Amino acid sequence: MAESDWDTVTVLRKKGPTAAQAKSKQAINAAQRRGEDLETTKKWSAGQNKQHLVTRNTAKLDRETEELHHQRVSLEVGKVIQLGRQNNGLTQKDLATKINEKPQIIADYECGKAIPNNQVMGKIERAIGKGGTPTTLCSSRPPTEAWQPQRI
Repeated sequence: MAESDWDTVTVLRKKGPTAAQAKSKQAINAAQRRGEDLETTKKWSAGQNKQHLVTRNTAKLDRETEELHHQRVSLEVGKVIQLGRQNNGLTQKDLATKINEKPQIIADYECGKAIPNNQVMGKIERAIGKGGTPTTLCSSRPPTEAWQPQRI
């Protein structure tokens, strides 16, 4: 027991600086003053949202001359819907409620912004065709004021 000295302390392991401490400006400056080699690397796209970048392919698509767009409802169809709705005394909201759609859909069809959907157009045609105003929503003919049914 003579070899063990109770007054001396032996440190087996000393913790190094944490990652945040090693990266701090103060730690970098101290290492430079001591003449140690420093390696600095920047992470690529760290902390940035790089999934929505404009790439060369996107620019190429923007320069494309071919018209790539969805077919919209014609204004004639919108006028037919509007006239039929008004002849039945319905507002856009009333018609939308009647066919179980949103009022914005009726507004889009009437101004020609909607992409044609045969289901919705069939519902509209049934709803406004009952009041005596026939409509041919799928045809490209403009609405006629004096429409008379043909008797065969």
